[in-house]
Parts: sequence; C-alpha cells; structure tokens
Amino acid sequence: MRIRARVVAPQDLTAREVDVWRELRAKRGGGPANPFMEPEFTLAVGRARPRTARVAVLRGEDDEPLGFFPYERGALGIGRAIGFGVSDCQGAVLRPGLALSARGLLRACRLSAWEFDNLEAGQDLFAHGVAESFSSPVIDIGDGYAAYEALLREQSPKFLRTTLAKERRLGRRSEADGGLRFVFDEADPRALRTLMAWKSAQYRRTGRRDRFAQAWISRLVRDLHRTRAPGCSGVLSVLYAGERPVAAHFGLRSRTVLSCWFPSYDPAFAKYSPGLVLHLRMAEAAAREGIGMLDLGRGAAEYKDSLKTGELQVHEGACVRPGTGAALHWLGREPVRRAHSYVRNRPRLADHGRRALNQVGRLRGRTHGTHG
Repeated sequence: MRIRARVVAPQDLTAREVDVWRELRAKRGGGPANPFMEPEFTLAVGRARPRTARVAVLRGEDDEPLGFFPYERGALGIGRAIGFGVSDCQGAVLRPGLALSARGLLRACRLSAWEFDNLEAGQDLFAHGVAESFSSPVIDIGDGYAAYEALLREQSPKFLRTTLAKERRLGRRSEADGGLRFVFDEADPRALRTLMAWKSAQYRRTGRRDRFAQAWISRLVRDLHRTRAPGCSGVLSVLYAGERPVAAHFGLRSRTVLSCWFPSYDPAFAKYSPGLVLHLRMAEAAAREGIGMLDLGRGAAEYKDSLKTGELQVHEGACVRPGTGAALHWLGREPVRRAHSYVRNRPRLADHGRRALNQVGRLRGRTHGTHG
C-alpha cells in the first residue's frame, strides 16, 4: 500500500482526523491508555509552541487516515517528540499492522533525526533507535483502594503506618480551621498557581532547571488544566489543611490511567509528609473514579519505591537518517547522553551528583535571599 504523509500544525487537524486519532488509541491493545498519547496533548503543545509543533497525518490510497506522528521540528531538520522534556509517553499512533519504516517516516517529514526520552512500550517502529530503557513505577488500583492499602501493609508496613500517623497529626493540627480536606479535581486556578510556585522553588532548591521558568511549559499546564476529554483531562489534586493548601499534584488522566506529572508541597508542613498523604488520597479517589493505574513516571525516587506495585518500561534514544543533520545530532546529543548514563549506572557517582545539585540549589537560595 502506498502511504502519503500530510504534515500540518496541530491546530490544522480536521475534526475527522482528531476522531480517527482517538479511535486508533481506543482500539490499541496490550498497553495502558496513557493520556499523553491522545490528540488533546498534542493540540495543547501546538497552542503553546505553534512554531515547532507538527503532526504527520498518514493516509492510504482511499484517503482515509491511517496514523499520526506528532513531533517538534528544530534546526537542520532535527525533530523531537512532541512536548519533549515534559511529555511522559511518546510515539506514533498507527493503525495495527501498518507497513511503515522509521526512515521512510522521517523522510516524509523531512527530518534528519527524531529524538525521544519516554518512548511508549510497544512502539516497534522506533525500536532500532532505542539507546536505553528505564522503569516507570506504577500503582495498580484495579482491584480498588482497599486492596492496594492491604498490599502496602504487607510490602511497606512501616511506610504506610508512618504516613497514616502523620496524616492524623496534620488533621489534629488543622482541626480548628476545619481539618484536612482533599479535592481530587480542583478547578480553582489559584491552587494551580500555588503548585507551580512550590515546584519552581523546589527546582531551584535542588539545583535543577526550573521548568516553569519556561513560558511555554507554564502555558501548556494552564491550558491542560482546562482541558476536558474522555482520553485526556487535566486533574489538579489538592490536600488542604483548613483552607490552606499543603500539597498538590497536577497530572493528566484518561478513563483508566492517571499519569502523575507535577507533585509538590508546602515546605512549612514537611514534617507531616503531605506529599505522601496526597498520593494515598489520590489513589483512593482515582479508584473511585474507575481509574485502574497511577503512572508515577520515569525517574528514581524513594517515595515511588514505597508507593509502587509494579513498573512499566519507557525508552530513550533517537532514530536518524544518514546525512549531515543526523551527524550533527549525534555530536550534539550522544556524548551528553552517554555521560548521564555512566553516572546513573554508578550509584556512588549519582549520589555525588545529587549532593552537588543540592549544594547549587542552596547557593542559589542564598543569592536570591541576598538580592530579594
């Protein structure tokens, strides 16, 4: 079958094309219904980054859409996954059995390379470009929250006992103001602004790049907070002590998956571990909503190890076409990726790296305090 590609900005997708995209994702078997793979996420990135966001619409001889390949186009034809750096699940959306090569797809998009850092498991089209694979911890709540809590009592008894005790202490502290209150899907934009401020401070405190200092990411998150679709809706969950928010999380949900994205908390309440309390209440509320899985996202963290019931796999790498652009991509990216991999795979070096980042964060904090 001859396949043609029409490359458009996301906002130029037709209503029929968006519907077909959703249908293809709904019919996909064997994997979680991750909201990052839905058209709503690509459309939101298109509004936040209109100059770079693109979608290749693949069509057959009968002109019916056969698949979609969202990406961002950079200089020299070097492409990246849509929302690269913040998207937690990436790849193409294709009709099952579609005969296609990655090199042919890149040629149709006039890309010399396509880079990904959270390629969805089962994206065989791009398998030859995978350089590394990573675990993405998940919480399985398919049997309900009570079953999940029973599992925690068995596998992480001290963690659960300590977290529930801190929740009770925080509740007693806030009794005079109305006690603890949890909102699974908070519509108030003020709560989102509070979360973003906490997260920015956390990035600076730990020596990491502040994602919300990038205007397009802030726009994207605010936009997705307003997005409501069966396959992709923004969900802002907030734990309140009285009327004061003490922990919050913003993520995306489909009918069956809550993809955890931006969690943070008020450091003034750190001794109560409000972020951990928040995650337990999120799991409880999500189970009531019919969600079967919380995807905690790629990256090692002690709290994920305590909360998780299993893991998914995501992949990092790049597919390239021979040429100058691909060579420049390799020179610009591969040595850095290999250096990061070398450090990640050596726990002592990784620990030194984390301590160095924290020291940078403390120095930044002092600088801000001096000039503030």
